[in-house]
Amino acid sequence: MSQQTPIRHPVYIAPACIDEQGRLSGFVHSFEMGSAVDGPGMRFVLFVSGCPLRCLYCHNPDTIKMHNGTLMTVDHVIGEMAEYASFLRFAGGITISGGEPLMQAHFIREIFYLAKHDLHLHTALDTQGFLAAQLEDEWFDDVDLVLLDIKHIDADKYQALTGHELQPTLDFARRLSDAGKAMWIRYVLVPGYTDAVEDVEKLAEFIATLNGVERVEVLPFHKLGEHKWEELGFKYQLKEVQPPGAELTARVVGQFRARGLYTC
Repeated sequence: MSQQTPIRHPVYIAPACIDEQGRLSGFVHSFEMGSAVDGPGMRFVLFVSGCPLRCLYCHNPDTIKMHNGTLMTVDHVIGEMAEYASFLRFAGGITISGGEPLMQAHFIREIFYLAKHDLHLHTALDTQGFLAAQLEDEWFDDVDLVLLDIKHIDADKYQALTGHELQPTLDFARRLSDAGKAMWIRYVLVPGYTDAVEDVEKLAEFIATLNGVERVEVLPFHKLGEHKWEELGFKYQLKEVQPPGAELTARVVGQFRARGLYTC
């Protein structure tokens, strides 16, 4: 993989966090065992805190601030995974999500290394790729699959939806493609925001040029996290937006399939 042009308005990866006993640590939001929607098979999912984006439809706004998480050592996290390792080896693997895992790249890289080499587990990274240009190619060696969130294909609409630039995500997708890294592309379908025919067509056209894309996941917008915005005192701007209906979802899925992309 080749390094990309630096981000024009950079958000920097957090420095390595060392606890009082000199152990590499990070801020964790939660664990979930048995997820069937975060990679192949059954997954142990580690949700970490911290995210540079401010997506209007975020269903976990409580993960935005990194220090709102619980500080845990790498050994603690690996210990949690190890309890299920014998099952996960043949049933699925581990996925690290967030928030945005790349904000805590030092912590996450060590977890991936140990999960891969000590626990012998399939590994997946759920990311929007915004910070990836700050990482060397070797950082991704122990990542088997990238679940890449491409939230919009139009730069201005992406900025309005997330508060940041689109290009770093597209650059990362191309970088993964050039390396032949396995990808699942994730696209959240939000009526009135990400459902325009021409935008979906443009995104499908872009994805069709990438190597390594195993599937495209069309994820219907939901409002399960709305109460979290209210509890945190944030304004939820999509209060009047309803989840997409079956007809709209089928049309968007059909656009990806028309480009020969496997969708689910």
